[in-house]
Amino acid sequence: MVSAVRTDPFAGAILQVGVLAALAGTVGLSAYGWLAGLLFGVVTVAALGYGLRRSGADRLGPADWVTLTRATLAGGVAALTVDSFRGPIAVPVLVVLAAVALSLDWVDGQVARRTGTTSALGARFDMEVDSFLVLVLCGYVADQVGAWVLVIGAMRYVFLAAGWALPWMRGSLPPRYWRKVVAATQGIALTVVAAGVLPRPLALAVVFGALALLVESFGRDVGWLWRHRVRPALPAAPVSPAPVGHRSGWTPDAHVLAARQPAEVGGRRR
Repeated sequence: MVSAVRTDPFAGAILQVGVLAALAGTVGLSAYGWLAGLLFGVVTVAALGYGLRRSGADRLGPADWVTLTRATLAGGVAALTVDSFRGPIAVPVLVVLAAVALSLDWVDGQVARRTGTTSALGARFDMEVDSFLVLVLCGYVADQVGAWVLVIGAMRYVFLAAGWALPWMRGSLPPRYWRKVVAATQGIALTVVAAGVLPRPLALAVVFGALALLVESFGRDVGWLWRHRVRPALPAAPVSPAPVGHRSGWTPDAHVLAARQPAEVGGRRR
C-alpha cells in the first residue's frame, strides 16, 4: 500500500519529463520552458501524493490516470507558454496539446463512471488540472486580447482564497451540470483564440463571452453559499428564578396584581 502511494504520483513525473523531452526534441524548449514544466510536475506529484494519503487510497484509479495524463499535457502547454514570452513558438503544437487535454476531460469522467471509481480526490484533481490549464492559456492569449483576460484564470484561485478568509465560502456546493459546461467553455474559447485564427474583434468577443459565463457561474455559487451559510445561534434569554414560596409560573408582579384586585363572592364585591 505504501509503495503504491509513493510510486503512482511519481509515474506522473516521468510522464511529464517525457512530454518535455518530446517538445525539446521536436519544436525546441528553452531552459525556462523546462523549468516551468518540471516545477509543475513536482507540484503535481507532491499534491497528488498528499491527496492520496489524506483520502486513504492506496493507488490511483483508472480515471485518475487519465487526469494525470491531462496534467502532463498541461505542463507542456505551460512550458511553451513560458517560452512564448521570449520569442516565437510552435503555436500548432500548443493548440494540439491544449485540445487533447480538454478532450480527455470528457474521457476521465466517462472512465470514472463506467468503472465505478468516482471519488472526491479524482473530482478535485480534475478540477485543479482544468483550472491550471485555463490559467496558462490566459497567460498565452494575454498578448492578443490584453492582460485583463488573466481574470478568467485567476477567478478559481480568488474563490479559494476567499474561503480562507470567509468560513461560509468553504461550504460544499451541490452538483450542477452547468458548472461543467462553463468550465469547458473557458478552455475551448481560450484554445480557439490561442490558435490565432480569429480576427482580434471576434477574439475579444469570444473571451468576453467566456468571462461573462464564468462570472455568472461563480456568482451563483457564491450566492448559494451565502444563503446556506451557518448562522450563529442566538444566546438564550436569561430566566429569573421564581421567589421562594411561590408556585411555578406565579411571578411577583402577578402576585401583587392579584392582591390589589377586590375579591368577589357570589358575583358581588365583598
